[in-house]
Amino acid sequence: MKYTSTAFFALMLASASFFGCTKNPYASTNKSHKKQLKAYAKQLRTTPATNPGEEQLQQGDYWVGTTNFSLRRPNYVVIHHTAQHSTDQTLKTFTMPKTQVSAHYVIGRDGKVYHMLNDNLRAWHGGNSRWGSNTDLNSSSIGIELDNDGYEAFADEQINSLLQVLATLKKTHGIPAANFIGHSDIAPTRKNDPNRTFPWKKLAEQGYGLWYDEGLIEKYYQPAAPITVLDSTGTKPAVILQPLDSISTIPVQFNPKEALRIIGYDTRDVPAAIKAFKLHFIQTEVDTILTDKDKIILYNLYQKYL
Repeated sequence: MKYTSTAFFALMLASASFFGCTKNPYASTNKSHKKQLKAYAKQLRTTPATNPGEEQLQQGDYWVGTTNFSLRRPNYVVIHHTAQHSTDQTLKTFTMPKTQVSAHYVIGRDGKVYHMLNDNLRAWHGGNSRWGSNTDLNSSSIGIELDNDGYEAFADEQINSLLQVLATLKKTHGIPAANFIGHSDIAPTRKNDPNRTFPWKKLAEQGYGLWYDEGLIEKYYQPAAPITVLDSTGTKPAVILQPLDSISTIPVQFNPKEALRIIGYDTRDVPAAIKAFKLHFIQTEVDTILTDKDKIILYNLYQKYL
């Protein structure tokens, strides 16, 4: 289709008018966001403030500012589900000061991505949490919230967008594969997100998180051969017994609690740590009991994290 110059100009003017009239419902909170950034930037431009008690120190002859520094470097990605009913509800939650919660990214069921905070700034998504020796995950992680009520399966569009975000984060920040984790992993006594339908295996196959080896259960857990019991004459089979499956030997010194700790779980509450481990890696029978099969998977993962 061809346009005259007049028609083309009219079309462009109409388009500009349309987009110009599209009002951002978060214009006021965006203004507040920029105001906070401006205040932090002003603070960073000043010479270091004196900490409490520091005024009593014998100060140097003059202030010297180092030339070797950078912004914080996120080293973890923590994945959540919102436990709310829509993306819009979560966006409103994260723009209300009274809630005191936020995340760097929110991804809708439809795959739309809302990048709410610069990766180098500290969002309030982890709360009271621990992973290994790290007790302040907010200061070292990027939080990603997936629009999900906590029970439903995650939409393909949503997971596809998540994978694109993770690829960018891994490349940009050099985040190790083992450091892509869930909120329940870092807060096992409080949280259960993302829920048991989350495709951790799919993520691990693309380098975001670790997973146990394929064929592991078949390797360690073998069906036992049937036992034939002969009749009184000793010549004819009287009954065939199928004993319980046999499990290959895991080293006797293997300690499940220690393995959970090595992976990163807070083992001050072992049942909670077991449940969080099963939510991530087993995803069926998510309880506080480690079965023989669960122990095989735990042992395999423990070796990967050593």
